[in-house]
Amino acid sequence: MRVLHVNKFLYRRGGAEAYMLDLADLQVERGSEVAFFAMAHPDNIPSRYEEHFPRNLELNPPPRGPIARAKSVGRMLWSTSARRGIARVIEDFKPDVAHLHNIYHQLSPSVLSALSNAGVPVVMTLHDCKLVCPSYSFLDHGNVCTACVGGSLREAVRRRCKDDSLGASAVLATETWLHRRFRAYDAVNVFISPSRFLAGQLTRADVYPDRLRILDNFTDPTSVPPKSEPGGPLVCVGRLHEGKGIDTAIRAMGLLGADARLVIAGDGPERETLERMAADVAPGRVSFLGQRSRQEVLELFRSATALLVPSRWHENQPMTVIEAFSCGVPVIGTALGGMGELIIDGATGRLIPPGEPMELASAALALLRDPEGSLAMGKSARRMAMARFSSEGHLSALGELYAEARRARAKSGTSHQRDEEQR
Repeated sequence: MRVLHVNKFLYRRGGAEAYMLDLADLQVERGSEVAFFAMAHPDNIPSRYEEHFPRNLELNPPPRGPIARAKSVGRMLWSTSARRGIARVIEDFKPDVAHLHNIYHQLSPSVLSALSNAGVPVVMTLHDCKLVCPSYSFLDHGNVCTACVGGSLREAVRRRCKDDSLGASAVLATETWLHRRFRAYDAVNVFISPSRFLAGQLTRADVYPDRLRILDNFTDPTSVPPKSEPGGPLVCVGRLHEGKGIDTAIRAMGLLGADARLVIAGDGPERETLERMAADVAPGRVSFLGQRSRQEVLELFRSATALLVPSRWHENQPMTVIEAFSCGVPVIGTALGGMGELIIDGATGRLIPPGEPMELASAALALLRDPEGSLAMGKSARRMAMARFSSEGHLSALGELYAEARRARAKSGTSHQRDEEQR
C-alpha cells in the first residue's frame, strides 16, 4: 500500500509529528511505501518530494507589516502553493490513501481539494481541537473554555481568546467559519479521534459525527526497557507553552524539599519566562534540557520517579503519557480532556486539578517519599500500555479505517458519476 502522510511540519516537533513519523516507520517495516507532504522548513527530515513543498511560513510570532500579514491570512484560508505542490506529489506517488494530520494554517484545506480531484481516499487524525475551537486550545485567557463548541464562533472574537488580540481572534474565527461554510473538509472520508473527550466535543458541534471514529495512539512497549530502579527526579516533557502548565510544576517545586529535582525537556515561547521563574522559586533545582530526541526522552522517563503533565487546557491523548507508561513510569496529570481516560488515579498515576501547585506538590511528594510504591505504580502503567497501546493492534485497526475510507471514496465517486450522467 502507498500511504501519503500530510502534516505541516516534517520533523519531531510535538505529539502529532511524533505519531506520524513513528507510524510511517511502522508502516514501512510492514511493507507499505510511504511518502510525505509538508511545509518547507530547515528542520525537516529529508523527503523525496521536498521540492514541491510550499515555502516556510512562520506564524509565531506573526509576520510583520500589513502586506506580510495579509499574505499569511490568505494562505491560512487557502494555499494555492500547497494545492499545486500536493497535486504534483499525487501525480507521481499515486497514493492508495492519504493520511492527514495537522494541516491548519500553513497548508490549509486546499490540499484536500487536490486529493478529492484525484479520487484519493482520505483519513485525518485529529491531534487537537482546531475543528471546534478556532484557537486550538479550549482556553480563554488561561481558563478552560468550550464556548465555541455549542455556540457561535463570534465568542472567540468577543472574548479575544487568541493572545487577547481582537484582530488575531477575528482572523481565526473567520478561518473556521469559512471552512465550515464552504465545507472544506468534506473530502475527508474518516476522521480519527484518539480520545472519547474530543470525539464528544466534535459530535456536540456537529462536525462530521457520522465519519468520526475513535482510535488510541500507539507505542511499542516491547521495544522499550522498563524502569527497573526506584527513585529519580520529576520530569516534564513537551512544548513550553502556556497551556502546558509548566509554571505550575515549577511553583510546586518551590513547595517541595531541597532534595526534589525537576528536569524539563522541550522548547517553546515560554522558556525564558519559565527559566526566570525557576531561578526565583526553586533555584538550582530545575533543569532545562531543550529539545531532545525520542531516544533521549525515553531514557529520561526511565530515570524519573514520575512524569508531570500539569496542563491547564483539555489534552487530547498526549503521546508523552503513553510513552511514559510504556517505560514503566507513573504520570501525575490534570483531570482535563482525555487525561482521565489514560490515568487511573492511584493505580497508574494521580489526577489533580489544574493550576494548583499545592495539589501537584502533594501528589509528587507522596511518590518521592515512596519510591518502591511509585515503581509498582509504573509497572501497572506499563501493563496497561502493553494491553491497550500496542503498535500491532493500532496498525490493524488503522488498516480497517483505511479500507473504510476507500469504500467511502469509491461510493462517492460512483454517486458523482451517476449525477453527471443524469444531467
